[in-house]
Amino acid sequence: MENNNIKAYLSDVLKNMPDDWVRLTTHRLDIYDESKAKTQFIEQFEGLFNNKNANKESLAALPTAFDYIRLGHPLSCVLEWAVAKFNNLPTDGVISFASSTMPIMAILRKNLFTQKATRIVYTDSLPQHFDAERIKTVYGYKFELQKVGSINEVSAFQGSTIFLCQQEALFDISLTDEIDFFVSIHPHLGSLILVNGEANQEYIGEIQHVRRRESIAMTPSNCQVALQLLTEQQTEESIANPSEQKQAVLSCIKDITGSNTKAIVGSSGLSVQYALMMGLIDYSQTEYAGKAIKFVVPPNCYGGTNDQARRVASCSENIEVVDLLVDSGNNMVDSLDSVLGNIAQEDAVAFIIVEIPTNPRVEVPDLEKLKQVLTESRKTANGEHAVDPVFIIDQTFCPNVSFLGEEDILSEVRTISYVSGSKFPSGGLCTAGYGLANKRGAALMDKIEEHLQLCDNEATDLQLALLAQQMPSMIQRIADAYVNTRAFVNFIKEQLPEAKINFVSEELAQQSFTPSVFSLDLPTKGDTAEERETYKRGLNNKLINMMIGQIAESKYCVSYGQLKGVYWTIPATSTQGTTKEEDKDYIARVSCSPNMNLEKHQQVFRQFVEEIQ
Repeated sequence: MENNNIKAYLSDVLKNMPDDWVRLTTHRLDIYDESKAKTQFIEQFEGLFNNKNANKESLAALPTAFDYIRLGHPLSCVLEWAVAKFNNLPTDGVISFASSTMPIMAILRKNLFTQKATRIVYTDSLPQHFDAERIKTVYGYKFELQKVGSINEVSAFQGSTIFLCQQEALFDISLTDEIDFFVSIHPHLGSLILVNGEANQEYIGEIQHVRRRESIAMTPSNCQVALQLLTEQQTEESIANPSEQKQAVLSCIKDITGSNTKAIVGSSGLSVQYALMMGLIDYSQTEYAGKAIKFVVPPNCYGGTNDQARRVASCSENIEVVDLLVDSGNNMVDSLDSVLGNIAQEDAVAFIIVEIPTNPRVEVPDLEKLKQVLTESRKTANGEHAVDPVFIIDQTFCPNVSFLGEEDILSEVRTISYVSGSKFPSGGLCTAGYGLANKRGAALMDKIEEHLQLCDNEATDLQLALLAQQMPSMIQRIADAYVNTRAFVNFIKEQLPEAKINFVSEELAQQSFTPSVFSLDLPTKGDTAEERETYKRGLNNKLINMMIGQIAESKYCVSYGQLKGVYWTIPATSTQGTTKEEDKDYIARVSCSPNMNLEKHQQVFRQFVEEIQ
């Protein structure tokens, strides 16, 4: 009876849920408490369930479940809640993935560090691209495989038992004492992992972290379909001609980047980045056997990049993250020259990951000097030629800049570029990401593609359809958003000249560096550093609250590249969440769009200045 009540309630929720639950990639930070991610939403959602309240207004008033849909979202939380209820599990013990492979990898990763044995049990077949040998040799994970006729044949095991079930009936789940983790895999929607037993509760945070950094939650549209299947409703029609949609996206990528090499399209920017890293490790193990691998990363870059790089390195004694100092008076090019010299002396392999422009300070290095440093021939301690570096650019801020063409400045350097698709490419309509190399780096892409497939982190059909719809207008949207951003920046300079604004110069803009994001370091006061910092943080919050309180299109959100309005965030509390405290930026990051009420934003900012002076 309880299950029927749940299904009936979910049917009403699906009818009345806010449109934002499906169509938004980023959610409001002003009603979000990261320490209570998912739990606060679930508690209040369950309260609505107990009161049989599924009206639209009540659902819309629920707190933000996660700030960004890669991590989770209202529909993934509702789906996980329902499955937990059906199986008498804690709600946090059910976790959805867009990938069929990554929930398995999450268990393997944790057990690598605890040196706990892992057994993967399956009935019919393993996921399509599950490559056991490569997972062992490249990822460093240890496990054994066991095929059984049915779940009843699963015996006791000294370690963790993962049971895989590939099925259309995603919710047909049987838990026994011998199974620690049940992974239900749908051929099109993704997967659910169920954590069974009190002894395995410590895995939940680790599983969530893998989903956060190396994959994504089951997408809102696929969660919607899953819930429709659960409640026996008619599902949405599938995307027409997905192969054509993918070809359209690949054609756009080719036109935008000027590169004819193989491109990959992943479920998110970090999914693509993870494929890049693991593919390059695989390539290095083959081409440069025995050499140490160094990932060179700025410590104050996007927190997801920083965290993921260190997570990858921690799984192998042969891999290390080297800090590339780009702030506090350090110059990226000079720092890189020094770092590459040291790596050459060690006869190691250098993979450099940088943002151009940097996030959040919007800085661009001297590209001619950068080229010189990257193309310099270096020697090992033994006088042999060092391995030439691979330069990887996160171009999410400015995907319109051409780095990969045969006539571009880095044509002599093995260069890879990648972009988060939730920003400009889709206009904030979905998560996704793409990556490709220039001609000199083309040989690297086969391995990278293989690891994107192995992790089952390729873009979904709907993501490809949305990219195909939005990418043809991307270059013009970037240009229009830049015009609004420049006008807003100039206005702020006039109204509050003592504020420090990080934005590209007019000269850089002429070189196509036309971001729609700037950082605002507000003036402060106080006798001590602590007092000044506290005052500045208060000003940040005051400004953001005034903007979102008076302008409907102004949002407290982490993203940028959106189709309309203005997004505000503080990187230290959002995008730099895993960055070391001393490297965080407690400044406001502002993202303008091609469609915004510039006059109204100027008016509110003028009011803000009047109130603080």
